[in-house]
Amino acid sequence: MKRERIEKIADLIDKRGKLSLRQLGEYFPRVSQMTLRRDLFLLEEEGKIIRVRGGAMSVKDVQKTSGEPYTKKTTIHTDEKIVIAQKAAALIDQGASIFIDAGTTALYLAKEMPDVPCNVFTNGLAVATELCKKKNVMVNLLGGPLIKENLSTASSLSSIYFADMNFELAIISAAAFTPESGFSCGSQMEADLFKIICKKAKFTYMMLDSSKIGKIKPYTFARAEDINVLITDDVFPEGLKDDFKAKNIVVM
Repeated sequence: MKRERIEKIADLIDKRGKLSLRQLGEYFPRVSQMTLRRDLFLLEEEGKIIRVRGGAMSVKDVQKTSGEPYTKKTTIHTDEKIVIAQKAAALIDQGASIFIDAGTTALYLAKEMPDVPCNVFTNGLAVATELCKKKNVMVNLLGGPLIKENLSTASSLSSIYFADMNFELAIISAAAFTPESGFSCGSQMEADLFKIICKKAKFTYMMLDSSKIGKIKPYTFARAEDINVLITDDVFPEGLKDDFKAKNIVVM
């Protein structure tokens, strides 16, 4: 009976793409929330679902638009990424012009974004595909060579492409951060793109989960003083938060 319920849960999540615990409770009214949580833990261990804050999403749904390395990254530090994505989504207003990068935190942001009229530019294939599900969001995808590791595009012609475009917000997720090296990523073309975006944007919001602290990637694209808002998780070190606040950076 237990295994039958667990398989049914997996099937429901595959069909719906994402379900909250509350929604699962409606399907299984005689099963406690604690038992449903345990079922989700088991399914995640089996690699069938990805637990997210308050529920779960389908691995197959992510795999439709992403390769194995990218899919694997979506399963790491999931709770932190969801917290950050929800904070960032709450900052997006109707009519805004926004750049969103291609990272897995950005993918969660695309899922959490309100379906309001706005103009989004992105270099992420999975992010663009997710945003296309929202009828009021205008999606603009940057062209160029495909970086397979994170399903992103970047081009030496980015400066020309964005020459006459304006962004109110640049929302970027850094792959690594140290106070000495700043925010860094693994691709020089992507770093060059982010530098352009940060200069074009009126405000730059950096999404950074605490697991990225102390890590260094080859290419620095921004320093702390280059951003306006740091969006992070609940276990981000208080001392480091104070360092950002001392530079007049809003920390969320």
